[in-house]
Amino acid sequence: MRDPEKLIIANCSGFFGDRLSAAREMVQGGPVDVLTGDYLAELTMAILFQKKLKSPEGGYVPTFLKQMEAVMGECLEKGIRVVTNAGGLNPAGMARALKAAAQTLGLSPRIVYIEGDDLMPRLLELQQAGESFIHLDKGVRLADAEAIPISANAYLGGWGITAALEHGADIVVCGRVADAALVAGPCAWRFGWQSTDWDQLAGAYTAGHIIECGAQATGGNYSFIHEVPSYRNVGFPIAEMHADGSFVITKHPGTGGLVSVGTVTAQLLYEIASPTYLTPDVAVRFDTLSLIQEGPDRVRGTGTRGEPPPETTKVCINTLGGHKNAMTVILTGLDIDRKAEIVTRTLFENLGGRERFRTVDVQLVHSEKIDPATNDEAFAYLRITVMDPDADKVGKRFSAKVVEMALASIPGFTLTSPPTNGAPAVVHWPALVSNRHIHQTVCIDDRPAVVIEAAGDYEPFALAPPMPEIPAVPKGKTVRAPLGRAFATRSGDKGGNANLGIWGRTPEAYAFLRSFLTTERLKALLPDCAPLAIERYELPNLLAVNFYIRGLLGDGVAASVRSDPQAKTLGEYLRAKIVEMPASILVTDPEAKEVR
Repeated sequence: MRDPEKLIIANCSGFFGDRLSAAREMVQGGPVDVLTGDYLAELTMAILFQKKLKSPEGGYVPTFLKQMEAVMGECLEKGIRVVTNAGGLNPAGMARALKAAAQTLGLSPRIVYIEGDDLMPRLLELQQAGESFIHLDKGVRLADAEAIPISANAYLGGWGITAALEHGADIVVCGRVADAALVAGPCAWRFGWQSTDWDQLAGAYTAGHIIECGAQATGGNYSFIHEVPSYRNVGFPIAEMHADGSFVITKHPGTGGLVSVGTVTAQLLYEIASPTYLTPDVAVRFDTLSLIQEGPDRVRGTGTRGEPPPETTKVCINTLGGHKNAMTVILTGLDIDRKAEIVTRTLFENLGGRERFRTVDVQLVHSEKIDPATNDEAFAYLRITVMDPDADKVGKRFSAKVVEMALASIPGFTLTSPPTNGAPAVVHWPALVSNRHIHQTVCIDDRPAVVIEAAGDYEPFALAPPMPEIPAVPKGKTVRAPLGRAFATRSGDKGGNANLGIWGRTPEAYAFLRSFLTTERLKALLPDCAPLAIERYELPNLLAVNFYIRGLLGDGVAASVRSDPQAKTLGEYLRAKIVEMPASILVTDPEAKEVR
């Protein structure tokens, strides 16, 4: 018997490629009302475009289809609704594939899909109507960039999902919706929310943001690894939603991982900029909510406030920026810098000069040790990346030239990979479009049935967040220790930008963090970020500071020349930095030996 006072929403995917068995585990592991799956990172849209080029019926996430073949019957039997963005660039195609799979299984689910996010067919029309699609970071109009758009998808809100469920959908297939709308839409359906129920919507979008990336909320990618009891079969997250917008984040019993205030805080800080988290349906104030450890693997979130959404909607445009290739040369032993200079100069002389390529990036990573104990400890890595509109130029004409140097260059010359043809460089182009151009079409039985207009005109207002009392910075004994022995981090990509959230376990730790980690101090600790524009935001309710680093990833994941194009490692890089801090704020870890 379902509890009418709450809606249990379980996530079974955080990205295209996540654990295939997670859908079955969530359906069979305990009570669930709604099963969601999030598959559409910004890079995924580019991958799905390539799939659709090969087959017009493609462009959706095929792994979701496999998951549904395993659990569709059980979901229907238990009354579990399924809501996903696995439709990608072809929600109608995914719906047809699901229908065919259901027929093979002898099942008859009601499959509803939502369209309206794909703006590619309307790009010229919208530009003629005054939409410039100005790059949010570069300030350049799309029409002035000589860019070749290959996909353009607006982030839709959750009201189409709500309408689909109201029309009896068993499975709702979306394309590019806001990730957290997969939770907000079902909540509005179950609890009868209206479009101006800002605080309730804000709570649902907060919970949706927490569970959208799967096991990242349940111990995955969590800095304080000593707190996680087991990484075996880490459970996927569940949000128990209530009518007032409050929620409990948990996981099925008997699974690995951890749900704590820390793991939930980590995910709240993932891929955000300011504390005002903009969605198509509500502007969520992450600086207003409170988190409480209600019990083992149960964290309650309350008090989230919301404001009216902006008059524009974000559009994820991907453009073809040419082609990219990279080769890495292993440099060994003595004279690493001199060897790197010889390899780089010789290679580009053989290629006819650096100027032949639109972009050249050369990175020397010093990982070698003095008096190395093993062969590998003598290695440094020289990574050479080229980008150009000419695929042939950056293909094997480039990588083969690197290989040709093997017997005619520095001593110990070796490579990490054979020559490759490279890959298309897909450039992320973030922009905005007016809400008046956006509507969602809810399609039932392959026919448009309901049209949902984008958010209307609302009287704007701004909330004042609560101001918790912050203690003085602790006095007394100080130690030099890695920053990560007192603080946890979470970092990620936002197009060409990156965010870096860092938080403490106690108000006293936050007091030190707030006063110590200024933007200038961050640039000193991370000199590779020093030339970039960095925004700093405080979230005292989460004992956290968030940094938004503009331009760190260039033109986005698929076109970035960094070794870590998604900025996943940025937080742990910061935690490894040794600083002077109060001994009293260090987190006890019996395996930590770096304190000095």
